[in-house]
Amino acid sequence: IDGVLLRSSTALPRAHAALSFLQRRRIPFVLLTNGGGKHEAERVAELSRKLDVPLDEGMIVQSHTPFREMTELWDKTVLVVGGDGGSCREVARKRDTQEVAGVGKRVLKLELLADGRRLLRYGFKSVVTPADLIVAHPEIWPFARVFAPYYCSFAQPLPAPILPSNPAASLKIDAIYVYSDPRDWSLDTTIILDLLLSHAGILGTLSRKNDDASLPNRGYQQDGQPPLYFSNPDLWWAAAYHLPRLGQGGFRAAFEGVWAAVTGGERRGVELLKTVIGKPFAETYEFAEKRLRAHRQGLLDGGGAAGLKSVYMVGDNPGE
Repeated sequence: IDGVLLRSSTALPRAHAALSFLQRRRIPFVLLTNGGGKHEAERVAELSRKLDVPLDEGMIVQSHTPFREMTELWDKTVLVVGGDGGSCREVARKRDTQEVAGVGKRVLKLELLADGRRLLRYGFKSVVTPADLIVAHPEIWPFARVFAPYYCSFAQPLPAPILPSNPAASLKIDAIYVYSDPRDWSLDTTIILDLLLSHAGILGTLSRKNDDASLPNRGYQQDGQPPLYFSNPDLWWAAAYHLPRLGQGGFRAAFEGVWAAVTGGERRGVELLKTVIGKPFAETYEFAEKRLRAHRQGLLDGGGAAGLKSVYMVGDNPGE
């Protein structure tokens, strides 16, 4: 989207004409972006307004949209990093909803927006942000006090305290999601590092397996630590400024540097175990293809289930 249909928040010339042409010809398309930080319904409403083209939620795939399918973690406590204020928490967590469809143990949750449209939520019941942690335990990162008013404006109570002396009662994180570009790299780096060095994701603990040469990866991330997910690999992105700005990929590179400095990195046979999605990774393209097939069936009133013969992608990065 950025650099193809929009430049920052402004529609590029011919963007409206191109999408309108596709719609008139009933040619299915989806919009795939490494951006995020908002719910898909909010993003698609914003894009519809800027591009002056009617769009629906099923036509947008953001960086974190594939996280919707990780239903096995819905009942766990997850850390969500990135975005403005508490916006990514609102995207990730379960709200008061109406059950509308059940498939086995998986239940899709929808809620009504003010205009009556139904909104699919991601479904995570217990979502913690770095702001929640630093407000409850300011000693975690003493240099964050300068941002205290900002964090206090959206922090929420923790589901459990940090009690290293009593790990059974301490806060345990089961997965780490970087939903959008982190705003406070130092705090976020500190908290993610603490979790990856912990025992079983229990904050305030330190795994005894760390730096054990007899174990794979010298024992790092071999003790039940939470899996780490990045949603956007982009090092750069096009903003209003005339030069590219660092994106989530810049944060990941910085974190990998800290990880290597702490663990010894490749020099000592240690890697950062992580999952990265977003363009140009296969998981994101496969998810987008599923969305494209569903959109095509909608255009053809439930028909068009046969495989797509050709899929064309328009982007601003030749490497993708």
